[in-house]
Amino acid sequence: MLRLNLLLLLAVMASAIFLVHTQYESRRLFTELDRAVAESRRLATEQQRLQVEKRAQATPQRIEVLARERLQMKASTPAIAQYVNDDARTGAAP
Repeated sequence: MLRLNLLLLLAVMASAIFLVHTQYESRRLFTELDRAVAESRRLATEQQRLQVEKRAQATPQRIEVLARERLQMKASTPAIAQYVNDDARTGAAP
């Protein structure tokens, strides 16, 4: 009878230790999941901010200002336009 009681006691102790370990892992995984969700929200917000910044950088007005200031480009007018005839396409001889 004593052996059976000791065996049952060991089974209960092993079960209790397993239960504590399982609860600990469950809490750890829940905390990790919560951190991952928070990181996901932060990254989504960052992505939205970057999308807005990207759209702001690509406005035609900003591109025109950069072309004029940095590249020193000018708007095309008929006075400065040069036209090239491609005689090979039209079939005319030079």
